[in-house]
Amino acid sequence: MKTLKKYVAILVLTLFASTGCNDILDLQPQDKLPIEDVFSDPNGLKLYLANLYYQMPVEDFRYGEEGWHSNTNGGRNRAMYTDEAIHTEWLGNYGVANGYMAPHYWEQGYRLIRDVNLLLEAVPTLDVTDQTKTYITGEALFIRAYAYFGLAMRYGGVPLITESQKYDPNDLESLKVPRSTEKATYEFILSELDAAATNLPDSWGNEDGRRATKWVAQALKSRVGLYAGSLAKYWHLAPLEGEAVDKKLVGMEASDANAFFAASIAASEAVMNSGKFSLYAPTPSTPGEATENYIKMFQDPNVAPMEAIFLRGFNVVGRGHNYNFWFSPAQVRAGAPYPGRMNPLVETVDLFEEYSHPGESAPIITTTDPNDVNDYNGYNPSKTYLHFDEPLDPFKDKDARLHAYTVLPGSMMRGVKIVIQAGLIMPDGTPQIRTGVPSEGISVNGVTYWPWGAQNPDDYSGFNSNSSVASRNTKTGYSMRKFLPEAGTAQWNAGTNDWIDMRYAEVLLNYAEAVVESGLGDAAKASKALNDIRRRAAFMTPIPLTKENVFRERRVELLFENKRDADMKRRREHHQYFNNRLAWAMLPVLDLSVSPPKYIFIRDLFHATVDRPFPIDWYYYPIVNVAGNGLVQNPTG
Repeated sequence: MKTLKKYVAILVLTLFASTGCNDILDLQPQDKLPIEDVFSDPNGLKLYLANLYYQMPVEDFRYGEEGWHSNTNGGRNRAMYTDEAIHTEWLGNYGVANGYMAPHYWEQGYRLIRDVNLLLEAVPTLDVTDQTKTYITGEALFIRAYAYFGLAMRYGGVPLITESQKYDPNDLESLKVPRSTEKATYEFILSELDAAATNLPDSWGNEDGRRATKWVAQALKSRVGLYAGSLAKYWHLAPLEGEAVDKKLVGMEASDANAFFAASIAASEAVMNSGKFSLYAPTPSTPGEATENYIKMFQDPNVAPMEAIFLRGFNVVGRGHNYNFWFSPAQVRAGAPYPGRMNPLVETVDLFEEYSHPGESAPIITTTDPNDVNDYNGYNPSKTYLHFDEPLDPFKDKDARLHAYTVLPGSMMRGVKIVIQAGLIMPDGTPQIRTGVPSEGISVNGVTYWPWGAQNPDDYSGFNSNSSVASRNTKTGYSMRKFLPEAGTAQWNAGTNDWIDMRYAEVLLNYAEAVVESGLGDAAKASKALNDIRRRAAFMTPIPLTKENVFRERRVELLFENKRDADMKRRREHHQYFNNRLAWAMLPVLDLSVSPPKYIFIRDLFHATVDRPFPIDWYYYPIVNVAGNGLVQNPTG
């Protein structure tokens, strides 16, 4: 571990010059000042706190394989490390081609912890009211807990440093703090959050959602308890060996799980019983209304203050994010050179239910044989394919969230019908699929049809793998919609909608999962929590509280919110899913052998897919500089 000096230079943040918004999380680094000058000035103290918030490892719009606050990632999104999506060109994910590109956090985490410790030690000397000191202490403890959670998720048990370390060149050994066990690390984080909640206010008034309150601390405790409980329950599914395992620096026992689940349940109930939060637009009258509600909430979370518990702000053009730049479908790219890069996976879309069959995943049926949902061998002329008048027809009965979160073949976006087509069945029955043939189109009864659905590359959004347009065409048959605005711009760093780090729906899902996993808590309340979320998605029929239903609902509700990677890690699902995994595609094809022409759908492999493995030692990152800090290294392959 790098030596830590008590007196350090810090980043000072300036307020954004933005209409009506100077939120503490919307600040950016500008200059440096000596720490004693910062703490002696009220504005300096506020800016110091803002810097701590800015350093928090929030996995937001700008979180990628390079780390935090980076937009140079070529459109590589955390969903692509999971079973949610894949990049149009970067096919490795957890795989041979690119290796494991997840960002490390060791140095950043301990830098933030050092800065928090300096503040906590200065609190008694601050020239502020006792109440303000209490609140600052609560914020500092919350931020420190958040940092330690960021470390624990990546490294397991870590050194727990709760006071600033003083550099003494004659006693470097005193700076070396051994790792705590994984169990003790999570217990410490939960205790930090308890202390934070005790010190924090119920509300910051118009800064709610931007600063930690006791409810924000409880929401994070709800998340941490569930993570640790699942990790204890499922750790045995990917057993590791080595000194770190022997010393319990990584690994917990199944018997440890329920205490963590109980902590999650208690924290979730605190938020649920507070009366301060609720689901946004909880009772839509139609699926269409539900779709619009979801779109509005993620385009601007500020319309849903009752649901958005904790936000990170992106409210200034030029200091925003690039989701719209990278992920808009090609037809509505607004001049962006490389759009459409996030391709939702076929199994993700199949997961969403139909209103006519609530409580069941609803894979798109492509032929008269329902078993063909598992056949990814491409077009087979011996099969009887189902025909559809419009490419959106197979999805019309699907969950409103699918239409709010993804762009499907035939979806309307920004007033444009999105064309996603993989080829043609020629009038004589010959397939021309993913070939672009005939490039000049084909005329049938006086109408010209094109292999990609349109002649001009700007007029379609799918499947053309020609080098000049390949990077901007979906290759799974689907594109991303969640978070994207209804008015596009290609300007770099122009995304200004805020990121919801914690929202009420997640707390409800945490509660339902902790209850169903442990048998603790109130099953009736957990069932209501599950079905309230579904009612908000326009499902009128309740479903039972089962592990399968809770897991599916969590995947559906939180899709693309950077929660799935952590969920797969804590339940040890990564190595099972990425077992030399290939990606798949759903190919809409226009069949010209029938009159009038109709669409068929074909399951096939993702274009140029590669095997994607996940060795089990990837569940923990290697610790940096163990030769210098004397720490026990994590298991490595």
